[in-house]
Amino acid sequence: MVRILLRQPIVVQLIWAALAFELLLALFEGRWTLAVIAVATFVLSLLPVFFASRFGVKLPTSFFAAIVVFVFATIFLGEAFDFYDRYWWWDVLLHSGSAMGFGLLGVIFMMMLFQGDRYAAPPWAIAFFGFCFAMTVGAVWEIFEFAMDQNFGLNMQKSGLMDTMWDLIVDALGASVGALAGFLYLKGQEVPGLGSAIREFVRDNRHFFRKERR
Repeated sequence: MVRILLRQPIVVQLIWAALAFELLLALFEGRWTLAVIAVATFVLSLLPVFFASRFGVKLPTSFFAAIVVFVFATIFLGEAFDFYDRYWWWDVLLHSGSAMGFGLLGVIFMMMLFQGDRYAAPPWAIAFFGFCFAMTVGAVWEIFEFAMDQNFGLNMQKSGLMDTMWDLIVDALGASVGALAGFLYLKGQEVPGLGSAIREFVRDNRHFFRKERR
């Protein structure tokens, strides 16, 4: 596991180093909320590594780096340094980007279930699952924001219901883009960047896609 962590991109290691520094500084200064945020960010950034190791998945470097950057930008920069208040577009950027990513992951999960067989289910059905998966993650995130606000006195929901609903609307738009990219991939076409991400995952995990023909 340690060897896997040390092989991560420099941006990931820099983020982890910054979190460790901020944690020590927060503990020294008695800023307990900041310490909790730093620990939560670090733990969440490690979850993909444990997941991949547990289920024998080879997580492409670009996938993992994107996840760590997203978690850092959302929880640490967004909350500890008030990026959500400083930049109105910060929340829109993160929600739309994450929804696209989870839409792609939903498509990939379905492809794994069918071992890459493109004829096991219609492409539209697999894309629809990707959309639903992304929306479910978005809804769970809103519950997480509510829990953090209630238990730690944060303000992740900002304006409450309005903030939550706009987040879900943006999630729906991002999930649609991710699901569409998966649909086009299954139809033999690609959205630049998004389609190549699916292809990279399939290439690195051929044992999950034995029936893939491309």
